[in-house]
Amino acid sequence: MYGILAALLGYVFGCINGSEIIGKYKKINIKQTGMKNAGATNTAVILGVKYGIIVAAIDILKAIISLYILSTILNNMFIMPDIQTILLFINGLFVIIGHNYPITMKFQGGKGTASLFGVLLYFDWRFAVLGFMILVIFSLISNYFVFGTLILYVSFMLYTTYIYGRVPGVITLVYMGFFFIKHIDNFKRIVNKEEVMVSSLFRREAN
Repeated sequence: MYGILAALLGYVFGCINGSEIIGKYKKINIKQTGMKNAGATNTAVILGVKYGIIVAAIDILKAIISLYILSTILNNMFIMPDIQTILLFINGLFVIIGHNYPITMKFQGGKGTASLFGVLLYFDWRFAVLGFMILVIFSLISNYFVFGTLILYVSFMLYTTYIYGRVPGVITLVYMGFFFIKHIDNFKRIVNKEEVMVSSLFRREAN
């Protein structure tokens, strides 16, 4: 019962897509432009860093709000802390699933990175800051966001397993599974030298 609640609540909040909101405001289909995904990075590439930040904020906050609501419900139901932790990780997973496959966008959404940061911020803001640094550093080193994001997910899995134990750690493997599913095209474009580079984003902003 509580697992279904965690999943359903997460999915509903996940379907609130920041790029869709901004896209309607700017009268542009972000999903069909640039890197062709409905996320903060693609929004930044198309419309500039300012709008990318707005989209990221929306996608981060929806995860935090979903987790907070579920936590409040579970606390009032006196659910054991270890079970609460597992349910919260399930909730965060389904926020990302909702973001990636929103029913409001015919199951064609973004890639979940900003929503992952929402999950990280809820559990431990210090690791969220570290995770952001990891993402930025490895993205700059490789010149591709996808590599920075990959290292972020690996760090998240290791951190979760160490702090929260085996079961939450296994759940983060599912998070990583969705990362690879949603980024297959990015890796293909890198091989074909067609992927948008981090450096191109800054050149656009300078112009």
